Amino acid sequence: MVSSDALKDIHYDKDGLIPAVVQEVDTLEVLMVAYMNEEALRKTLESGRSWFYSRSRQELWCKGETSGNRQWVKKVYYDCDADVILLMVTQEGPACHTGERSCFFRSLEINADTL
Repeated sequence: MVSSDALKDIHYDKDGLIPAVVQEVDTLEVLMVAYMNEEALRKTLESGRSWFYSRSRQELWCKGETSGNRQWVKKVYYDCDADVILLMVTQEGPACHTGERSCFFRSLEINADTL
């Protein structure tokens, strides 16, 4: 069980949420970004699976519970301002709901002439 003291430094926004960046532990590939509330963070730390809070459905969800594309959490970090979580995971299957490995599969072009 995770003690309340272990989570005292975390700063949630006005809605009680904190962004969570999910990264593959072996390749460092960024897989996705989602939101957590305190309960989702607690469940993640206790279970070793990634839990998030759905802003649209207003409920907790465990990654891979319905799709089978689970995330096994290996490390959890938080940034210098304590307002972003970083989950280092081993991903089973695609992380993105589109079927792509990562949610970051599209890119924008940079105009090198302006640099």
